[in-house]
Amino acid sequence: MGIAKRDEGSKVSSEINVTPMVDVMLVLLIIFMVVTPMLQKGISVDMAKVNNPEQMPDADKEDALLVSITRDNKVYLGSEQIVVDSLTGKVKDKLANKADKRVYVKADMRTRFGGVVQVVDAVRAAGVDDLGLLTDQKKTSTPPPAPATAGQ
Repeated sequence: MGIAKRDEGSKVSSEINVTPMVDVMLVLLIIFMVVTPMLQKGISVDMAKVNNPEQMPDADKEDALLVSITRDNKVYLGSEQIVVDSLTGKVKDKLANKADKRVYVKADMRTRFGGVVQVVDAVRAAGVDDLGLLTDQKKTSTPPPAPATAGQ
């Protein structure tokens, strides 16, 4: 009878197996690609693009009141489609118990101007003085001009 010699050290590979890591990263990428469009609040519209937009971080808050106007002039309060005539009453109801009486309007860039004016008028009739018009940043290859200093 001979003594069996175990040679387990020669089977160990010091190379990193990246295949499981690539699989996990691919699954995470797919999850983020599916979930990201769902994070957008309200209705999806193609907003007007401007060079110097004003930042409105409060528009992304959970309790922000958002009115959307699509290119075919459908009006949404949050994600609920409504008619412009009932917008004043619904905005009053939503703002009744809120300290921040601010409403954000995001309109598709191809919608009729008259439709946007009707929505803004209906929101103003609800007693809203602070109205934000949401826009997107225009993609430019040149940096925006630096503000002028008072000493020049």
